[in-house]
Amino acid sequence: MEIVEQYNLNIDGDRLWQRLMAMAEIGATDGGGVNRQALSYEEHHAWRQLIEWAKEFDAEPFIDAVGNLFLRLPGENPQARPILIGSHLDSQPQGGRFDGVFGVMAAFEILQTLATSQLPRPRDVVAVAWMNEEGSRFAPGMMGSEVFVGKRDLAMVRSVCDANEISVGEALDTQFAAFPDLLPSSPGFPVHAYIEPHIEQGTRLEQANCSIGVVTGIQGKLTYRVRLVGVPGHAGTQPMAERRDALMAFADIAVHLQKEIGHYDECIKLTIGHLNVTPNVPSVVPQAVTFSLDLRHPDNAVLKDRGMKVTELIQAYSGACRVEVKPLVVAPSNDFDESLRGYITKCAEHRGYPVMPVLSAAGHDARYLAQQCPSAMIFIPCRDGVSHAEHEWAEPKHVTAGASVLLDVVVTLLTQLVPANEESDE
Repeated sequence: MEIVEQYNLNIDGDRLWQRLMAMAEIGATDGGGVNRQALSYEEHHAWRQLIEWAKEFDAEPFIDAVGNLFLRLPGENPQARPILIGSHLDSQPQGGRFDGVFGVMAAFEILQTLATSQLPRPRDVVAVAWMNEEGSRFAPGMMGSEVFVGKRDLAMVRSVCDANEISVGEALDTQFAAFPDLLPSSPGFPVHAYIEPHIEQGTRLEQANCSIGVVTGIQGKLTYRVRLVGVPGHAGTQPMAERRDALMAFADIAVHLQKEIGHYDECIKLTIGHLNVTPNVPSVVPQAVTFSLDLRHPDNAVLKDRGMKVTELIQAYSGACRVEVKPLVVAPSNDFDESLRGYITKCAEHRGYPVMPVLSAAGHDARYLAQQCPSAMIFIPCRDGVSHAEHEWAEPKHVTAGASVLLDVVVTLLTQLVPANEESDE
């Protein structure tokens, strides 16, 4: 902590807040939220704004082939692994002003604070905005971070289409054409450490009157796309006993999923968030139903067991319909780096912020970065735990607190001795 005090390092909380509110105008909705989905015009605009602000202190923008945006503050040794900080800019269709973008703007503020200080930087510090964390336009989410760490194939990602049959590849090419000076590089590079600031998206910090959450890890997640195929028929003439009604099969499946999975224990989370019925007209027996299924639990053994049960129940209660179950995401629970968690705790305590450990119930890009490098997350409270909604809100004092702790952790990492294994790799 002496280094922070020696160089009088503090973020500009007012500047950070003003930029957050400026970002909230990009894709602003009538309800006070944000619609800034992945690779949309609105995200193009957000990229352009970040790059324009970066000119104030000569941060270097660069992109990779999966559409992750990076801003590099150069250090003394370009061969040393960089410190990576940030989150995502994309939102849900009726999303809030803070989800993801708080982490990006906090990281950006750290770059500017360091750039205008006298603190020596032995390695680069890089801010990142990951592509398609949310998965609201292109499923599944977190494509950018997964490709970055080699978890998902770029060609497969480029082939995914949105509801309008626009592929990720087409959207990426449009994005790249809008920034001809930025040549996409191959995804992935060695990272010294990754830290992601984020709103909690829960109520624990707020209820505890706590400013900073040290995220211990992220609970496991399984997602599926399920399709039930029956036979269409006339609503007035086809006897009930002869029907192969896909919607009724879905209803039976949903009831049993809720009963046997959704009420398994207090920690489990089961969500059917998307439903599509074909042909979806009043006088025709439904021919097909496609639905999403999201299953989460902090215990990997329970997650695996209940995931197997999900498939059994869908098959057992599908009636006369044909069933297609496609796993989309298999993401076990993970723990974050113990040393980084310790730094976050000490830095928060040093600044006098109340701090507590929390488990993340939501998924984040840090889950995948943790497979490549030491990683951690810093949570701040959000009002009533509301997120993925237009009335999502975080207080300015908590935004400042989260960014201040991030600054101190980055400074701690910059002033460490380089681990021996990193020296040999470089």
